Amino acid sequence: MEGMQNPPPRTVDEVFSDFKGRRAGLIKALTIEVEKFYQQCDPEKDNLCLYGLPNETWEVNLPVEEVPPELPEPALGINFARDGMQEKDWLSLVAVHSDSWLLGVAFYFGARFGFGKSERKRLFQMINDVPTVFEVVTGNAMPPKDQSGAQNNGSKNKSSGKMSQPKGVKMMAPPKQDDGSGAEEEEEEDEQGATCGACGDSYATDEFWICCDVCEKWFHGKCVKITPAKAEHIKQYKCPSCKLLARVFRRDAAAVCYFYTTECVLLCFTPS
Repeated sequence: MEGMQNPPPRTVDEVFSDFKGRRAGLIKALTIEVEKFYQQCDPEKDNLCLYGLPNETWEVNLPVEEVPPELPEPALGINFARDGMQEKDWLSLVAVHSDSWLLGVAFYFGARFGFGKSERKRLFQMINDVPTVFEVVTGNAMPPKDQSGAQNNGSKNKSSGKMSQPKGVKMMAPPKQDDGSGAEEEEEEDEQGATCGACGDSYATDEFWICCDVCEKWFHGKCVKITPAKAEHIKQYKCPSCKLLARVFRRDAAAVCYFYTTECVLLCFTPS
């Protein structure tokens, strides 16, 4: 790793500049140079980490041998999960860890050089004004607030229509009735066009399916090991990818927020 060859940033502006450089390198690895990054993360190699460097470059390398390390270390062993997940899900998971690491490094500098409450708040606000690595990688970078509000309202209206009844069990479709509503026909068309988020096969009415309440992807029950009987006792279903992302975010965000003010903690954990 590059260690601390250059003088460490000591002011809020310097820390934010360091953050932007490392962030740019990570985004480059997970988007523009994703093929090169994928090849370097060979599961046959030892534990590997993805490092973003202040000069807007990146590297995949072994963790530093120094204990404790000079800087917080990124997630260890990202290469081991590469072949066990769909590529987009794996990249999203690496992106989540990368966001946590970027915050950890930034607030490490803040703690090391004695940033006060106002300086920490200013740093967090500067960081919070740019999209996260996860948002860029998944294509979910937030648009301007006036547009996002309209889009969010539209999506809530759609989801409320879909969630008026339980999403889970999908068995053989019932016979069509002449007095069926247009909403039911539209939902049936959506189901028939769905593909399994795990195996990619198309929807079939003679198979049990379940929908994730977080990402709204559909899955064969057999692919996610959920039976119809088990589904009846699930109030809110989360697919394996969403469960993992939620667990990682809660753990890493809680660790990072150790350095935050109360205001920052509320911003971090309040849904947008």
